Amino acid sequence: MNYTSKRLDNGDSAAAPQTTERILYFIKTKGPVSTSALAKTLVMTGEAARQQVQKLVTAGLIEGRQEVQSGAGRPRQNWVLTEAGHARFPDTHAQLTIKLIGSVRQLFGEEGLNQLITQREKESRSAYALACSAPDLPTRLAQLAAIRDEEGYMARVEPDGDDWLLIEDHCPICAAARTCQGFCRSELQLFQEVVGPSASVVREQHVLANAMRCVYRISLLS
Repeated sequence: MNYTSKRLDNGDSAAAPQTTERILYFIKTKGPVSTSALAKTLVMTGEAARQQVQKLVTAGLIEGRQEVQSGAGRPRQNWVLTEAGHARFPDTHAQLTIKLIGSVRQLFGEEGLNQLITQREKESRSAYALACSAPDLPTRLAQLAAIRDEEGYMARVEPDGDDWLLIEDHCPICAAARTCQGFCRSELQLFQEVVGPSASVVREQHVLANAMRCVYRISLLS
């Protein structure tokens, strides 16, 4: 999908689906965001942005969230995706996956499910070791973000002072992970193996803990 910003004509019905997807994508990757931030980033008028926001609220794709302010003044309302809004982004065969997990539990018990997860971890470890083999840490992190992005996590790496943040705006296995949290139990260990002994990895935000996204901080050890 092309999310390049351009001047939008609110009366152009052909542009409406594209506008909707661009707004949902922006909230997904940058949210919570205000109406004015949407207008500025997507090069829309304030009124056009408000109309688009209202359409998405009515459709049940976004909802308001009050921003906590330390001083006096009216609280600002920001916008976040609802469960239906998140569902507009790919979740790797969610319902089929949930049914398969249930079948594995029923047929082989928790031990059988653990063996399945362990095998997945083994395969991921081999793939990541091959894909993230650069000698320097910044390049390895870029390689890690690339493979996670290919897997559907909408991943990127951003510098944060002396640290780096691995940010994943989407979880393509979220439904499976909520059914069986073992599916993401090894991520920290896996990421630690990629960065090596010279740095640490700490998960600061987690979708399964009701965060908007998963965020991992990578810090060099002194």
